[in-house]
Amino acid sequence: MKAWAAITRGRIERVERAVPDLAAGEVLVLVQACGVCRTDLHVVDREIPVHRPDVIPGHQIVGRVVELGPGVTRLAPGDLVGVAWLRHSCGACEWCRSGRENLCELSRFTGWDEDGGFAEYAIVAEAFAYALPRDAEPVRMAPLLCAGIIGYRALERAELPAGGRLGIYGFGSSAHITAAIARAQGAEVYVMTRGQANRRLAASSGATFVGVEDAVPPVPLDAAIVFAPAGGLVPVALSALTRGGTAVLAGIHMTDIPAMDYTEHLFYEKDLRTVTANTRADGAALLRLAQQLEIVPSVTTYGFDRVDAALDDLRAGRSSGSLVIDLEFAGNPEAAAL
Repeated sequence: MKAWAAITRGRIERVERAVPDLAAGEVLVLVQACGVCRTDLHVVDREIPVHRPDVIPGHQIVGRVVELGPGVTRLAPGDLVGVAWLRHSCGACEWCRSGRENLCELSRFTGWDEDGGFAEYAIVAEAFAYALPRDAEPVRMAPLLCAGIIGYRALERAELPAGGRLGIYGFGSSAHITAAIARAQGAEVYVMTRGQANRRLAASSGATFVGVEDAVPPVPLDAAIVFAPAGGLVPVALSALTRGGTAVLAGIHMTDIPAMDYTEHLFYEKDLRTVTANTRADGAALLRLAQQLEIVPSVTTYGFDRVDAALDDLRAGRSSGSLVIDLEFAGNPEAAAL
């Protein structure tokens, strides 16, 4: 099968790989679309530890089930499924037993520990595959499988009060989906981000205020989510909070956080929280909510031959919204038959 692998630091390369074999409980998925996440960029650029030197990135996968491994009972060939970042947890540790499987020390992740969706085929354990509506549009669904899920978890951890003021720092794929959910739930959204394209998207999305990445919002914020992987924005976000407000850091990687002043940044019972991956419950809840609220991500598509260009555009800040690799154009005869 054709694929793109992160073999050398800073580059993603075209490779030919065998179609993976299935183990018990797994399904083979013909990939139809795969979102491009900043975490994929962190994997390629090795800004996070290397878990597998030649891994195929991509963890926002939508595709059709084409083959079942032994013991699969819930899914059938032809089913449309989503594959997200979390692909394995032990199910037995204190974290898994308490509903926090994202903290499992034996967790494994798509496109980091195991091959992901920048390929014609991917495998996933049935237990970690999301069943999607058969007529769903793969390109529009793909960003929900990480950008949407992580944004949802960050919003939940922000504990934004009803009708509250939410600050968003960085306005990429996850942020613009999160903003849509927050606004649909009655929140005011204040966006601070670099890049004119991002600011235009924020303004067109109905944000109450849009400014540069370190702008001071015109009112105190009840909560803030920092999506940008820039540690310098952490004290900026904390300074913008009202008393008792919460700041959530939503990325897997962040540059160093500068020293903070206790009184200015943390006193008055301000909370600082992080997000570490997702649980399957987060994914199911987000997909239900997105359907209920009719959340439609703003998407730029790339053909399968331009995965490297998509990552370059993301790295250079030339893009806005969600970037998605559309494998419908890959010419796979099996895809045409589905």
